[in-house]
Amino acid sequence: MIRINLLPWREARRKAHNLQFYVLMGMVAGLAASIILLVHGYYATRLSTQTERNKFLTDENTKLDKEIEEIKKLKEEIQALLSRKQVIETLQADRAQTVYLLEQLVRQAPDGVYLKSIRQTGSKVNLSGYAQSNARVSTLMRNLEASPYLENPDLVEIKVASINNKRLSEFIMNVSIRRQQSESDAAKGGAGKGGAGKGAAAPRADAGSAKK
Repeated sequence: MIRINLLPWREARRKAHNLQFYVLMGMVAGLAASIILLVHGYYATRLSTQTERNKFLTDENTKLDKEIEEIKKLKEEIQALLSRKQVIETLQADRAQTVYLLEQLVRQAPDGVYLKSIRQTGSKVNLSGYAQSNARVSTLMRNLEASPYLENPDLVEIKVASINNKRLSEFIMNVSIRRQQSESDAAKGGAGKGGAGKGAAAPRADAGSAKK
């Protein structure tokens, strides 16, 4: 009987299988490494992009914060300017109101009425002075009521006074300034009402006349 030794062939076959296995394992490992590298590169790129975006957003937020702060300062400056403007307008309005008030008092004061004191508190005006008679005081009140700038004259007190041996009526009255009065209306004084403005002097001059 012929005997054949198969051991060398089996050993060669086993080595071939082992080689194929290792080659296959190497290919799988290489493929896995490639996939890992690709995935890592992808996410690294995404992370880098997101980091740049975050930095951009942070920078923009910083710029916006600075702009908001500048806008806030500008608003404060504008508000301060508006406040100053309001103060100036109020002062101008008060000055104009004083001018109109004195003009109306001169226009509406009839002959024989002398004002010695004018005190204004808001829209209320307190007048005190002398008149040649009670009738002159009544005429003054009617003229003030008809004035386009003044209203609601209220006689507080009237009494007999003697100045330089002359018998006069000393009076105190309150009158209100009309609201929403335009300059053009205020400038039109009711001249001619009860002899208004005719021979009437400015308040200070009247006061001086009354004291003589």
